[in-house]
Amino acid sequence: MRCYWIVTEIKAQDKAMESTILKGKICDPENSCDCLTAGELAPCAIVIFGASGDLTARKLVPALYRMFVNATLPDPISIVGCARTGYSHDTFRAFLQAACFGNSDTIMDMSRWQEFAAGIFYLPLSYESLPDFLELASLLDTLDQQRNTGGNRLFHLALPPSLYPSVATMIGQAGLAGQLENDRGWSRIVIEKPFGCDLESALALDQTLHQHFHEQQIFRIDHYLAKETVQNILTFRFANAIFEPVWNQAYIESVTILAAEKLGVENRAGYYEQSGVIRDMFQNHMLQLLSLIAMEPPSHFEAERVRDEKVKLFRSIRPLHRDKETVILGQYGPGNIDGRPVSGYRQESGVAADSLIPTFAMLPVQVENWRWQGVPFYLISGKRMARKETRIIIQFKDVPHSLFRNIMGTRVIANRLVFGIYPQESISLTFQTKKPGPRMCMRSMTMDFRYHDAYPGPSPDAYEKVLRDCIQGDHMLFWRQDGIEQSWSLLTPLLNECEKCQGREQRLHTYDAGSWGPDAARTIMEKIIT
Repeated sequence: MRCYWIVTEIKAQDKAMESTILKGKICDPENSCDCLTAGELAPCAIVIFGASGDLTARKLVPALYRMFVNATLPDPISIVGCARTGYSHDTFRAFLQAACFGNSDTIMDMSRWQEFAAGIFYLPLSYESLPDFLELASLLDTLDQQRNTGGNRLFHLALPPSLYPSVATMIGQAGLAGQLENDRGWSRIVIEKPFGCDLESALALDQTLHQHFHEQQIFRIDHYLAKETVQNILTFRFANAIFEPVWNQAYIESVTILAAEKLGVENRAGYYEQSGVIRDMFQNHMLQLLSLIAMEPPSHFEAERVRDEKVKLFRSIRPLHRDKETVILGQYGPGNIDGRPVSGYRQESGVAADSLIPTFAMLPVQVENWRWQGVPFYLISGKRMARKETRIIIQFKDVPHSLFRNIMGTRVIANRLVFGIYPQESISLTFQTKKPGPRMCMRSMTMDFRYHDAYPGPSPDAYEKVLRDCIQGDHMLFWRQDGIEQSWSLLTPLLNECEKCQGREQRLHTYDAGSWGPDAARTIMEKIIT
């Protein structure tokens, strides 16, 4: 049984109650919650390296086009694609029109494509060639003059991580990194996860980046943080007095963060054989979600203060390798998805027949501080599971004294709070009520807040949000280097233990594709998938 918070009643009672504070501004409830308009963003050139790849076609350019249609993209703007493929300006535009909108996740109105495409350009280059990058610098100077983009440049590395160091170095050697906010304009670099594969490689990447860029110029994207429910976790915690007082070990039994994927490795076997699920999901997405749930309140809603609290939280986590025996690792075998048979991981193209790479992991985490001492956090992620779902479950403790035990003879079900991130962005709270009638019978009720019901208009895609923040220079939703170092400091010893320990094959549990993971994880999984 479900009941619903009625947003329309709030509107009728008090219009002011509907206003929302965002980045220090009051949002008009009658308009979009996007406070920032195109006129408030500086004109710039966005340079996408790896422009012929899947990320550009499926995510970046569709996001930029939606921003253009919704008037949240700077005007004027130039978009320059760079890759090894020998496109011209026109063939690149045609590739994007055919590829990205045929494969994008959402259906879009294409009526303004030609207008948008007039600002798209292309330069073929080699990622190790300084002359090619000098030619890029010349093209950007020309576009600055022709399109009045003010010398502002955003370099997005939509590339395999192995190319990050060489491309960042070439940008710097070509004189494109510049000084932060100099007279010519600003220069910023955007890199996608993974940020290294262990602590040593993360430090090496950071050293390379800082040869030419200041920390304020570097934007390390984790698009999970731009999802609406994720952004609202801090609002939910710190803007509502009824929740924060019970947000601690006295009232919370456990916290589970689940990121289940229905797909297998697809065409990423080469990468996945080197990474596995822990490197792929836990260093970035899972630890970031944990930090938002468990961090202490910052003194102000400012990027550096929020990121300070995240790092403090990471430093409070008990070293993961000390509890390696409680870590559950799995690898999917053959099974069925949507009624059709699918291959196991070892049968995927590009995967070794005797691979011991985990595709599922359950990490119990202990946060050793005053607020969370003794509360288990379970971080769970896996591929080829029953369905694609991302959620955070806050399980509250039982009531300290059940005065109904002699009447009902059964345990009173404890409260549960769930942040739904995918497929539906929502917040739900389960509580107990009495059923109508002469007898004392209880039933669980759920209050649901669903974003798309309350805000029926279009909401920005995660990449729209992070791209806009990069242009604006807002680091709130991005990793800082000390956070990356601390996260790898937690995971690298665990990875070393898991990848070098004796009996590694025996510790890797097989699970059927289309299931909820290994039998060893069943006790926890059964509690969270209902």
